[in-house]
Amino acid sequence: MKNSFKMMLILLILTGFSSCNKDKNNPGYVFWPDMAYTTASKSYSSSTVFANGLTMQAPADGTIARGTTIYPYKAKSPDDQLKAGMELKNPVEATATNLAEGKRQFEIFCMDCHGIGGKADGHLYTAKLFPAKPRDLTEPFVQTKPDGEIYHIITVGSLSTLMGAHGTQITPENRWRIVNYIRTLVK
Repeated sequence: MKNSFKMMLILLILTGFSSCNKDKNNPGYVFWPDMAYTTASKSYSSSTVFANGLTMQAPADGTIARGTTIYPYKAKSPDDQLKAGMELKNPVEATATNLAEGKRQFEIFCMDCHGIGGKADGHLYTAKLFPAKPRDLTEPFVQTKPDGEIYHIITVGSLSTLMGAHGTQITPENRWRIVNYIRTLVK
């Protein structure tokens, strides 16, 4: 019994050392390939694992990402939009660095619909890929809104539902930077 245990221990140690390799580009021997080489699924492909048949799943209800807080205003509520405009103050200073990052974020998330200068002449509208004309961000209707109201619209979407919510895509700090950048479009 003791000899078989010693042999098993020696075999295990030899197996462990045989899988070591000094070449960092070579992982060595793979003993369980199903765990070492998993097959990736495409985000929008169908799945046999989940009951709804989708590969990409929404987060569980009631969960929030680490380091974030629950947004206190309801989505697409006119009262909450006005309330957000009165209560939320822009904590991001309009420095050259923040405006440059705000412009970069605008180009990523807003330019396709609102256009380079925010004049509602983005590619999606001019190419007739989106049927409704987006809001011109340089007009007084937008420019006279408080920062918190514009931030709220970026976060939860517009009341008309033509603009979708971007709160899950853009960090709060970058949303404030976009608000600062939108203010510069008329200057």
